[in-house]
Amino acid sequence: MSGAAFFDLDRTLLQGGSGPHLSEAMAEFGLVPRSVPGQGLLFKAFDLLGENIPSIFLARQATLVARGKDKNSFDQAAAKAAEVIAELVHPFALALIEQHKAEGRPVVMATTTPEHLIKPLADRIGIDHVVATRYGTKEDGRFDGSIRGPFVWSTGKLTAVKHFAAQHDINLAESFAYSDSIFDLPLLEAVGSPAAVNPDPRLTMYAVARRWPIVHFDVSPGVLKIPVVGVELQRIALEALRSTFFPAARFTLEGVENIPRHGPVILVANHRSYFDLVAMAQVVRRSGRAVRFLGKKELFDIPLVGSFFSAAGGIRVDRVEGGAESYDMAALALEGGEMVGILPEGTIPRGEAFFDPELRGKTGAARLAAASRAPVIPVGLWGTEKVWPRSSTLPNLLNLSDPPEVQIRIGEPVELKYRSPAADTKRIMSAISDLLPPEAKEHRTPTKDELRSTFPGGKLPSDD
Repeated sequence: MSGAAFFDLDRTLLQGGSGPHLSEAMAEFGLVPRSVPGQGLLFKAFDLLGENIPSIFLARQATLVARGKDKNSFDQAAAKAAEVIAELVHPFALALIEQHKAEGRPVVMATTTPEHLIKPLADRIGIDHVVATRYGTKEDGRFDGSIRGPFVWSTGKLTAVKHFAAQHDINLAESFAYSDSIFDLPLLEAVGSPAAVNPDPRLTMYAVARRWPIVHFDVSPGVLKIPVVGVELQRIALEALRSTFFPAARFTLEGVENIPRHGPVILVANHRSYFDLVAMAQVVRRSGRAVRFLGKKELFDIPLVGSFFSAAGGIRVDRVEGGAESYDMAALALEGGEMVGILPEGTIPRGEAFFDPELRGKTGAARLAAASRAPVIPVGLWGTEKVWPRSSTLPNLLNLSDPPEVQIRIGEPVELKYRSPAADTKRIMSAISDLLPPEAKEHRTPTKDELRSTFPGGKLPSDD
């Protein structure tokens, strides 16, 4: 016996509920009244807090609305609603569905929503089976106002899932279940791998106590959102990195309007200092978006710090293993419409390479752009090394009387050809270079002290 993957629908696969869209479609085809007193408030309460007794009561009474109507009369409305709702399914949920199918598990939508209304949506998004509330019918094919089998909610959902599992030779101990609602606790406890998705407050507390994964399908896997309020940890970190909290640097930022407000974006910048993190935080915060940033594995291997970076949206890059896993995670983020941040140089250049006017980068950003066709937005950083040179263990945050200027310039999307990653990488690095001040383009011989500032501990290799 193999396992299956069971997905709840409302507030799990979707950010909110399917109710408003189903009601609108049914009203359009004259199957239900245009408005039901209190329905809108119930829908809003459901979206905000999750399942509640009034919303379930309304769902159960829907059988009376359907009574006397031919079961096939809802087909057009269900198909119409499926078109709309399918666009609202979280992209990372769709990716997880495909992952389960690739691993040989049947994917099942387990929902209170009536089967005749939701089956077209399940078919549209690649769900294999549906376990849903079924309305009773008369011999003439009209709904009779009853429910056939269990009302698929709470313990009734578990009963229906167990029946399905018995029919399809499914082992629940080998199965996965995803839900937002405390009322789905019976099902979550019955499977071997439960996950609380966008959980309501009560399920959040229970999941924490049981150490169940708490996930959100509207962000990349592993990204943490603060329970209940649903705010990304990264958003809080960005607020903590506001420029006003760093008076030892004078930030100038221009061109943020070049970053698209929605859709996949690849943000690329040059790398001069550990303080680049603070500079890029200003860019991301001002863009109003979140970013999935690639960083070398050494940062993620630091206890606690690495876990924080991962939860805040970081993608660990293991260059020894070729970086294939990080590339796949970045590609998934772009597929989900997120912004990915990359420093193509990979690390801060050392020695004379730090002063070379020609920037050189790795091809990862170009390859991601070719695969996703996401716009590549260049960012030029200058002056961060004056706050935190590589030779220093910590940044100089005490220079308040004459703080150095940190310049941040954001350019327009880079024009790429998508034929050669190497050639496109040169175009990307050239676009970044064009955003730097004139002094960055001058060929000069650095002093020994300047060279030392580019090495950890301030020691040149020749000093040994």
